[in-house]
Amino acid sequence: MNSHEIARRHAFAEEIAREAGAIARRAFRSGDSIRAMEKGAHDLLTETDLDIDRFLIGRLREVFPEDGILTEESGGGSAGNLWVIDPIDGTMNFARRIPHFAVSIAFHAEGKTESGVVYNPILDEMFTARRGFGAFCNGQKMRVRPTRDATDAVIDAGYSSKRPLSDYIALVSRLLEGGFAFVQNGSAAIGLAQVACGRIDGYAELFLHSWDVLAGLLLVEEAGGWTSDFTAGDGLLRGNPVLAGTPAIREALQRILPLDDLLRTD
Repeated sequence: MNSHEIARRHAFAEEIAREAGAIARRAFRSGDSIRAMEKGAHDLLTETDLDIDRFLIGRLREVFPEDGILTEESGGGSAGNLWVIDPIDGTMNFARRIPHFAVSIAFHAEGKTESGVVYNPILDEMFTARRGFGAFCNGQKMRVRPTRDATDAVIDAGYSSKRPLSDYIALVSRLLEGGFAFVQNGSAAIGLAQVACGRIDGYAELFLHSWDVLAGLLLVEEAGGWTSDFTAGDGLLRGNPVLAGTPAIREALQRILPLDDLLRTD
């Protein structure tokens, strides 16, 4: 796919992320309770997730009917040119009216994520990245934080119910023993965006799906950070562990979370 076609999709991703964000914002600010259904323990689905999912799929099929679409709520295929979408990343926060959630849209072509958009509609923060063109927040160029070392670093340590609780406790223990501080804020997309814009220094989670992270990982890469190879094996369709951070803490984080031991082999 040529640069012009990628640029068209990148601009369109920003447009529809903002439109989808408006749907989420109206629901978030309405006086009605946000109705949520349980997909699993601490894994919620709201009507707004489904509304945004339908909206994004409809808009994409209208403008780019030849592209594939993979979303958290509707699934999808593995076309060479693939939109990877989370209608609301951080649904638990959204359902509890915590303004820490985002619409996440990535475009993956010929084995690479070429465009990533993460939009927090409550703070009106639009994080964008196009491969080779840098990362931006509301039009301002982003760079990762000039972290000194682990004792100067805060890591968002995401929790996944798809791994044993003991593994998460061990991860947090290793972070603390290594001198890191940690937070757990409930949205991988925003966590990675915050690494990219220099608010925190790293992100670690034992298991995520591609719709949670593809856009955010590109933000970190284009802001001068480093990321694990999320699509290794069949990660694009089945998920993988995630590591991302600033250059100064790469080796320390990789010692704490050796990915070779966690990549899916089943």
